[in-house]
Amino acid sequence: MAAKKKEQRYTEVRNSKALRDYSIEERFEAGIALRGSEVKSIRAGRAQMADCFGRIQKGELWLYNLHIEEYAFSTYAKSDPRRMRKLLLHRNELRKIQQALEAAGRSLIGLRMYFKGALVKVEVGLGVGKKQFDKRDDVKERESNRDLARTMRNRH
Repeated sequence: MAAKKKEQRYTEVRNSKALRDYSIEERFEAGIALRGSEVKSIRAGRAQMADCFGRIQKGELWLYNLHIEEYAFSTYAKSDPRRMRKLLLHRNELRKIQQALEAAGRSLIGLRMYFKGALVKVEVGLGVGKKQFDKRDDVKERESNRDLARTMRNRH
């Protein structure tokens, strides 16, 4: 009898608005400084990344508007769900991000948060805000690809 595989919980939180509102040029994987109850809350799927963005202050990268709900069974160290959280990156990546943010019109956006082993990682991206006509072009392209796939599927 084959041994049963242990069920793996995989939790990923995505910022659904990020790819709609920004064209992402470069992505970085960062660690995040969290408290113990916050990790449990993320595992339970109680986090949201809508309107999440990053800034550099005093040589450190901070993530704003990341909402991690309070863990229901925590007894101590209750914290603000929207507090700013420190991102952990290598110094050369921080320097690269800082130079890009100083250039006009770029933003650092939180794209997704996921588990890598026991660690929580955040994927952030350097992006430029899309204009309304860019968004319309993306919708047209998506619809034309969908129609093309539908006709190819019906053809066979």
